[in-house]
Amino acid sequence: MDHLLGLLSIRVQKGVNLAATDHIRGGDPYVVFRLGNQTLKTGVVKNTLNPVWDEVLTLPIFEPITIKMEVYDKDRFSRDDEMGDADLDIKPLIEVLRLRLDDLPNETIIATIKPTRTNCLAEESNITWSKGEVIQNMVLRLRNAVSGEVEVQLGWINVPGSKGL
Repeated sequence: MDHLLGLLSIRVQKGVNLAATDHIRGGDPYVVFRLGNQTLKTGVVKNTLNPVWDEVLTLPIFEPITIKMEVYDKDRFSRDDEMGDADLDIKPLIEVLRLRLDDLPNETIIATIKPTRTNCLAEESNITWSKGEVIQNMVLRLRNAVSGEVEVQLGWINVPGSKGL
């Protein structure tokens, strides 16, 4: 059996300029995160291509691998339409957490990850010491879509009794 490293906290903040899939109105977007056999979903935000979810999802992490993020448009009478997808690479965050930093000045930038062709970042992503925690803000550009970005903030929750990092 795999050992739990800890819990990844994913604050799904908002979507920006998502591609319309229904011609009648905006969309009813929601986000799905997949890791192995685990699936987490946000709620549906109705009638918009610029949804604000501001929802926190928590995903148990057993190994530092990439998480698949998919955005869908909820349809009542047919299959939900895909609005795009992105990979959420948590390796840089895990590497910083393994440094076991402590008591840094608030809002200290520990690492900056630049956008590349492979990481889905729309802009530089900072890993920051904020209020006693390591967090990473990301703007993810959706693939397989005409347009759209999703803003998320990653955090980490250590679980007592887990293997830890």
